Amino acid sequence: MDEHSNVSAGMRAGLPLLLPTLALGVSFGVLARPVMGPAAPIAMSILVFSGAAQFAALSVLAAGGGALAAITAGMLLNARWLPMGFAIGPSLRGGPLARAAQGLTIVDASFVIASRGDGSFDRGLLMGATAVQGVAWVSGTVIGVLAGPVLGDPSSLGLDAIFVAFYLALLVEEARSGRAIVAGVAGAAIAFALMPFTPAGVPIIAASLAALAGLRGSA
Repeated sequence: MDEHSNVSAGMRAGLPLLLPTLALGVSFGVLARPVMGPAAPIAMSILVFSGAAQFAALSVLAAGGGALAAITAGMLLNARWLPMGFAIGPSLRGGPLARAAQGLTIVDASFVIASRGDGSFDRGLLMGATAVQGVAWVSGTVIGVLAGPVLGDPSSLGLDAIFVAFYLALLVEEARSGRAIVAGVAGAAIAFALMPFTPAGVPIIAASLAALAGLRGSA
């Protein structure tokens, strides 16, 4: 199937993610301001735009780690885009620069929304859903940075539970086949086994091997 939705359809598909992403952005902004100051968290959300990587880097800095350690933690978590890029690459169109630009719109939720369930992806849904989340994430970070002294600890508002609910919802949506379920269970087992004694990000990279195995099996 080569037909793709337009970006506006993707934005409509991404609307349910607006408030959860906004809340996560607020949480990041509140937690990051005492550690990074008011400007750096906002710049980070614009340039990095990866909640998991940003929270990982923030946790390193909050624990007294240096900038290099924080960057490494973020890069390790973002390495999960590699298998996702392999999966979505055949659905992208245009020259190298156009395909690279389209690839920058890969985020977890948009990847799931764009999946057609047959190994192909809808580019319009991918880009539109990411546009909605991008605005929400940056806006939430700004709100969190500015209102942090008033909001206090994000856990008191229940914002710390959003990440868990967010990724569980993505997992349920993506588990449409036996192969997907096996890959998910294998990835979770690998991550849990490595979490106690490996640096942040390594369990996710290792768990991604299960996704690559599923991708290889579907080729």
